[in-house]
Amino acid sequence: MADHQPFPPGARRVARPAAVSPCPSCGDLAGRGYPGCRYCAELVDQYWLLDWQELLAAEQLAEGGSGERELAELVLADEVGRHPWTCTDWAMTLVACSQCGEELGTGPVDCVRCAMADGLRWSWDHAGHPTSITAAEHALRVARATLRAPHRRRDAAVGAWRLLLPFLLVGELPTVGQVRRLRAAVLAGAYPELARCTTHVELTSYPELPWRRPERPARADHQPKPQRPREPAPDALDPTSGEPAADPV
Repeated sequence: MADHQPFPPGARRVARPAAVSPCPSCGDLAGRGYPGCRYCAELVDQYWLLDWQELLAAEQLAEGGSGERELAELVLADEVGRHPWTCTDWAMTLVACSQCGEELGTGPVDCVRCAMADGLRWSWDHAGHPTSITAAEHALRVARATLRAPHRRRDAAVGAWRLLLPFLLVGELPTVGQVRRLRAAVLAGAYPELARCTTHVELTSYPELPWRRPERPARADHQPKPQRPREPAPDALDPTSGEPAADPV
């Protein structure tokens, strides 16, 4: 296979849209219909596909040819950082899981092979940050992976990334707190209201919901257990360091 620089960056061959706009096919903000809407799918996937086509050209292989799937398997078997993260993701779309038969990484939640493949891909982000993959690119990668296998994630996380995807395409980046609020709002059933937001500021400034649990009188014979410290939202990004989260989903 052709030699590459360690951790070559990805998704930088196509200029990002200047602004968010409606999709002429599904009518939602462009990108939000991914992957079911063909226009949204092409808009998002072009950042991955162009990097893959460059790799095919370097290997003197034709897209859709007999050697493409073999190349995909070689990319997935290669060491982390030899190819752009976009090529790793695209290779996964071309390879069927040996255990469940679905697109690798998108199978049922109990498929061990898909879980391992999906987990392994994120090691690229931490080793390649911050020069080879930015926090914004990591967020875009997480959103695409989540929407390709929504049954493997919580509904609130899927809804939040779907809402954010059009804005990630133009380079916007949510903070940890903003992602948490979006997930909470989606969980509370506010997705239709959030989907009407037309700017990133409007979406991420949605009022925090007044979650309240009914208070119960303490039992005299019951001593409350010490509270474990809350962990950061797994699918958020650290706004201070800009580093990818340890677990993207």
